[in-house]
Amino acid sequence: MDAKDFAGRIGELILSKKGYDIKVLDLREISSVADYFIICSADSHIQVRAIADEVDDKLRDIGIKCHFKEGYNTLNWVLLDYFDVVVHIFKTEAREFYNLEKLWGDAPTETIVDE
Repeated sequence: MDAKDFAGRIGELILSKKGYDIKVLDLREISSVADYFIICSADSHIQVRAIADEVDDKLRDIGIKCHFKEGYNTLNWVLLDYFDVVVHIFKTEAREFYNLEKLWGDAPTETIVDE
């Protein structure tokens, strides 16, 4: 599975837990940090944890382990690092405060919507 398909699969997992405002930032041409950032919002700490656990558990089930996890202590911003794809799960207020979309504003962005 290439990084773009992998990012799409993660987007589906986020939607399954009612994550919203999902953006996929394509960093391939502007940074070596990762190929893609996935950014999403959640309404509560519980939902942030549910989304992070769903992504981690379902990917682990198919043999894909998370390289690094951060943010489980406060659950305002959980980061899951899968090398080529980095997932950012924000509580809504934290997302507005950190505004990664603006910080990485040069990256082409795709929105994943619930159909």
